Amino acid sequence: MRTRIRFTAALLGAALTGATAMTAWQAGPAAAVPAPSAPASAPQAAAAGLARALGVSTDEARRQLVAQDRAHRLAATLPADLTAQLAGSWFDPDAGGLAVAVTSPAAAARARAAGAVPHLVARGPADLARILARVRAVVGTGVAGVYGWGADVRANDVTVNVDTTRQTAATAAALAALRAVDGVRLVFTTSAPRQQAGDVRTGSPWWPGSESNCSVGFPATDSSGGKHFLTAGHCTNDVNQPAYGASGQQNRLGTSNVGGSRSVNGREGDMGVVAVTETGWNLSASVNTWDQPAITLTGSAEAMVGDRVCHSGNTSKWQCGVVKYTHKAVDYGGGLVIEDLTWTTACSLGGDSGGGWLLGDKAVGLHDGGPSQCVSNPSDGELSMFQPVNEALAKWNLTLVTGGGGGDTAAPTAPGNARSTATTANSVSLAWDASTDNVGVTAYDVYQGATLATTVTGLSATVSGLSADTAYSFTVKARDAAGNTSPASNTVSARTQPGGGGDTQAPTAPGNPRSTAKTSNSVTLAWDASTDNVGVTGYEVYNGTALATTVTGLTATITGLAADTAYSFTVRARDAAGNRSPASAAVSVRTDPGTGRTFTNGTDYAILDNQQFYSPVQSTVTGSSPSTVTVSVTVDHTCAEDIGISLYAPNGFSYPVKYSGSGQYTCTPWHGTKTFTVANVLSTATGTWRLRVTDYGPGDTGTLDSWSLTL
Repeated sequence: MRTRIRFTAALLGAALTGATAMTAWQAGPAAAVPAPSAPASAPQAAAAGLARALGVSTDEARRQLVAQDRAHRLAATLPADLTAQLAGSWFDPDAGGLAVAVTSPAAAARARAAGAVPHLVARGPADLARILARVRAVVGTGVAGVYGWGADVRANDVTVNVDTTRQTAATAAALAALRAVDGVRLVFTTSAPRQQAGDVRTGSPWWPGSESNCSVGFPATDSSGGKHFLTAGHCTNDVNQPAYGASGQQNRLGTSNVGGSRSVNGREGDMGVVAVTETGWNLSASVNTWDQPAITLTGSAEAMVGDRVCHSGNTSKWQCGVVKYTHKAVDYGGGLVIEDLTWTTACSLGGDSGGGWLLGDKAVGLHDGGPSQCVSNPSDGELSMFQPVNEALAKWNLTLVTGGGGGDTAAPTAPGNARSTATTANSVSLAWDASTDNVGVTAYDVYQGATLATTVTGLSATVSGLSADTAYSFTVKARDAAGNTSPASNTVSARTQPGGGGDTQAPTAPGNPRSTAKTSNSVTLAWDASTDNVGVTGYEVYNGTALATTVTGLTATITGLAADTAYSFTVRARDAAGNRSPASAAVSVRTDPGTGRTFTNGTDYAILDNQQFYSPVQSTVTGSSPSTVTVSVTVDHTCAEDIGISLYAPNGFSYPVKYSGSGQYTCTPWHGTKTFTVANVLSTATGTWRLRVTDYGPGDTGTLDSWSLTL
């Protein structure tokens, strides 16, 4: 499951497995996304776009945007125990504020007192979770014609979308089973959304290699100040693919999906990262609104139903609409199911993929898919969809670039006196004088022509893997922690040594590659020697398409890998003249689950009548969580049956650990440790896991002594 920023009780997560799974919107208020600050006024471009999309005046559109922002700030401040009772929330433009679905007059009174507009409904959050679990059991891995499912919080039911033009006999059987589920509403259309890719129209797109264009999402920096932008995962599926700012593979701006770990297009989501490395490309917080005044990003947000949102895309330009569903799954066919997307009425077209969606001046999503043409009053089959942006930022530990931050914008000076200090048949050694910066230089990027060859922190570098007796040119750029890049140094021209008397014959491919050992973060490989007409001087080991290490012997250990993760390695031999062999056969190996996967919170928490609390642990385990985790709980309490326990994963989804059911029971004491197995867990392992403990009965007290989680 995706690394979802935890969201509030209003939002029903569609990505659940098993009849016992519960939804993230049973969690407390989101801590990872702060409440937006109140804007002085709505962005002009957003107001104009919404006025055009909704057929209202610009003043009315502006009023709705300002009221919507107030609704988001109110939602972020609702008490946790009230939030846990909500069956949904949405922005109500008629009421001009936050609407919430509650199942009791008492909860309605509390919501009204907090400033929200309550709506009494029949189904609570647990009811909708059970209905959704039954829907997922029927849908399974896919049913012809069924392309979406998720909660409609305003209707207090679960909708299932069906394209009648794609039905088969299997569809009829599935629909019969779904009609038998109370709370399911079938929505029939004659179309279905698709994941968009399209021809170049106009504007400022980006091109993955030689493929058709996508649209730039949001600029972001990493912890070292490196520049990136977020976009769609289906635009970044190729590993280490050059990214260009013009068609015909011209005007390179960087590299997409560096190392193969920066793109997702599946159940976890549709999101990817492009590393911006080339000269002349700077990150800007200003959003292209085409024929409207620019909007400057001030932060990020999570969408709720009823929100007025806009998106910027290369093909459809600036389009606005209304959020109809949040956290709803879509099945594009061919086995491609994506969970937890936001569905909107805004127009979109092919080529918009990856473009940014905004909630006023807040980044809210990355464009995923939609209709093949823009239509008025779209049905569910003609809605546009986006991937929540906070999830992508959190997954890759990136920071959104915003305006008005007053951060470091001064670039270092160019490195001086760049020079060649040595050459071999396959390498050139370089040195240069230090750059200066107002804060401090953190790295130097060495370019071979226009291609980044290596990055170092010192004042020298060796570029290897070159061809013998060949002329090369190099430049060096300094970089600071904020990602500011200096002008290029002077150009260094160097020619590699002839090597081997004009040897042009490559070695044979290494034979019998194999894994000889592995840990949770490393793999050791071995292979049989290659032969060469002159002599093999080294072996290059590749992790996928990325060079992992170079050795002179017949073994290598690749470290820094993720636990419990599949990898594919190949080996190439190299001779003194720089000739490389064909790749060996691929070696597929999965790292071990690793050690240190048990995390404990030993803080005592009082268990009080009819109250609840959350106890957190912080996991440092990398990779995905196992589907089954173990929870051990040590409690001293007079009535075990009164205690309800749920586990909240880092992505916000909750899973029942221990509940007593109907309330018809005889109390028995709980003294000591009980161990529970939690199945069907879908989350990353890294992050904060929380145990929620609730007392459901009067007249008894106790203590949570400690609890531990084993991943």
